[in-house]
Amino acid sequence: MTRTPRRTRGIRLALTGTLLAGLTLLTTAGPALADDPSASASPAGDEAGPTEAGTTFRTATALKQGQSGTAQASAGDYLYWVFPADAGQRPTVEATVKLPESAARRGTSTWQVDVYDGLRRRQACMYGHQTRKAAADAATVELSCVLRPVRAWSEPWADDPLPGSYHIRLTVVDLPAADLGLPVDVEVKTSIKELGGGHDGGGALAEPLVPGVSAASAGESDERASGAPRALATGEPEDGWASGWWTDRWLWTVGGGVLAALAAVFGYSLTRGRGRPAHVPPDV
Repeated sequence: MTRTPRRTRGIRLALTGTLLAGLTLLTTAGPALADDPSASASPAGDEAGPTEAGTTFRTATALKQGQSGTAQASAGDYLYWVFPADAGQRPTVEATVKLPESAARRGTSTWQVDVYDGLRRRQACMYGHQTRKAAADAATVELSCVLRPVRAWSEPWADDPLPGSYHIRLTVVDLPAADLGLPVDVEVKTSIKELGGGHDGGGALAEPLVPGVSAASAGESDERASGAPRALATGEPEDGWASGWWTDRWLWTVGGGVLAALAAVFGYSLTRGRGRPAHVPPDV
């Protein structure tokens, strides 16, 4: 009976351990990335958000990713904000409307938040409370919209979210005529969840979908008064557009190649000793 040399046995054990470790790494990489708190964009530090809202798409107030904005308005106004979203991200928009005292209102009201991409296409919400009715005695109404993951590229006929600017529009869609014009306080907040390479697709846009209208002409007087340039209404991620060429898909690709090579070596080590024993001389 032929015995397996200790060296060959050690190689097999080492390869088996490496394969198991690699499989464990790959099977846990996805959940770890998804559950990592750093995967979501954090609020913009202690920087105070804007305290006003635009009244059209062109005058929308810019928000950074994870930043909140407030505004004082009248019931019936259309309020606009804009924030950036890049490929591999899933934006969430939350809005809170503080209503006037119930004694000043005449009935129920219905509020709605809509999100439009850089082509001003209304984007559907995956889930959330996009439209809500506020009772006559309600103090606040809370709205939310979780968008679909932003894709790096899609067909021209598709309505998929693409990298670029996203406009938030908040307004009341139904209320008694007597309540029109009552003062309200509004707060909006944007948050971004990084989804990783699992949502990457082939292709990429030449440029993000950002409207080419700048606020320079509207802010000339502000520049002269403060001496600082006014930020563009469209905004931009702090690390630039489409900065995430590196995704966890590279880890899966490289890890799969390494495991395939180790499996080939392991299989060769198992079958190498099944030939003619070295101590048996060949037939003459």
